[in-house]
Amino acid sequence: MKQDKQISVGLVGLGRLGRQHADNLAHRIPNCKLMAVCSVKPEEVEEAQQELKVPYGYTNYEDMLRNPELDAIFIASPSAYHCEQIEQALEAGFHVFSEKPLGLYMEEALRVQKAVRKHPNQVFMLGFMRRYDRSYAYAKKQIEAGAIGEPVLIRCYGIDPAQAMPGFMQFAKSNYSGGLFLDMAIHDLDLARWYLGVEAERVWAIGGSHRYTELAELNDAETGAALVQFAGNKMGIFVAGRNCAHGYHIETEIIGTQGSLRIGTVPEKNQVMILDDRGVVRECANGFLERFEQAYMDEAIEFVQAILEGRQPEVTVEDGVLSTVLGYACKESFESGQLVNVQMPAAVTAIK
Repeated sequence: MKQDKQISVGLVGLGRLGRQHADNLAHRIPNCKLMAVCSVKPEEVEEAQQELKVPYGYTNYEDMLRNPELDAIFIASPSAYHCEQIEQALEAGFHVFSEKPLGLYMEEALRVQKAVRKHPNQVFMLGFMRRYDRSYAYAKKQIEAGAIGEPVLIRCYGIDPAQAMPGFMQFAKSNYSGGLFLDMAIHDLDLARWYLGVEAERVWAIGGSHRYTELAELNDAETGAALVQFAGNKMGIFVAGRNCAHGYHIETEIIGTQGSLRIGTVPEKNQVMILDDRGVVRECANGFLERFEQAYMDEAIEFVQAILEGRQPEVTVEDGVLSTVLGYACKESFESGQLVNVQMPAAVTAIK
C-alpha cells in the first residue's frame, strides 16, 4: 500500500480504554481514519460519533463487519468477547488489533492462534502496550546491547490505585474478569518473557483479599504474588494488586550478570516536586491511561504502519498464547496452593 493511503478503522468497545483508543485513532494516528464505532450502549455510540466526527455507529458488531469501507477492526471490548470477535473479523477479511487477553480461557487463546494462522496475509496485533512504552523499549535495547550482561532475574510490581476499586468490583462481578494474574499481571509476565528471552517452567502463586474481602468470594485476590522459574534457571518475582494508596504503581527491575536496570522505581507523574506542609511530594500517575498514554498511541501507529507496509507487528498471537499459558499457571497455583509445572503448547514459539 502507498504510504499516503488512509486505513479506515472500525472500533468495538467504548469503555475507558476503548474511548481513549477512539480518541487516538480519530486524531493522533497518521494514515488512519476512525470510520466506525460500536458499543452495546447506544449513548456511547452517539457520544463518540458526535464528539469524534465518526461517520458510522453500531450497536451490533456483526453489522459493523458488513461495512465495505473498513480496512481494519480495533477490539477494545470486554475480555469475554475478544476470541469470538477476533475470529469474526479475520474471517470477514479485516486486519485486527485486539486488546489483551486473547480470551478468558486457554482454549480460546488457542482458537485465536489457529484463526490468525489461517489468515497469514492479514495483520494481527495484540495490545501488550508496555513493549511500546519508550522506557521499556529503551531497557530492551540496553539488554540486547549487553549493558547488564545476561539477564537472570526480573522483579515486577503492578498495583492499581485504590480509588479504582469500586469500578473494578462491578467489572469483577460481571464475570468479565479473568482474575488478578490474567487481567493485571499478564503485562508483566509478557515483559518477563521478552526481557529474559526464555519461557517459564514452574510457578508458585499466592494471594489474599484483606481490605476488599468480597474478592475472595469471587475466587480472586486483592493482592497476589508469583514466583516463576524460567528455563536456564532464570527467575521472576511478580507482585500484582488493586489497592495502591499512592496511585498507579508500575515498577520493573531486571538483574543481569553485570548490572541491573530499573524502570519506574518511583512511579512519578512528572518531574514536578511540590514543597509544602507535607514535605517534598512527588505525585504519582492516577492510572494506566495516564502512565501509558504515549504507549497506547505508539502501538496504534505500529498497527497501522504494519498494514501499510504489508508485514506483521513484533507482538504476535503466539506472544498472547504463551503469556496466557503462564497467567493460567499462576491462576491455577493461586487457586490450588500448589507448585504448578507450566505446560507450553506444542509448536508455539514467540521469543525473539
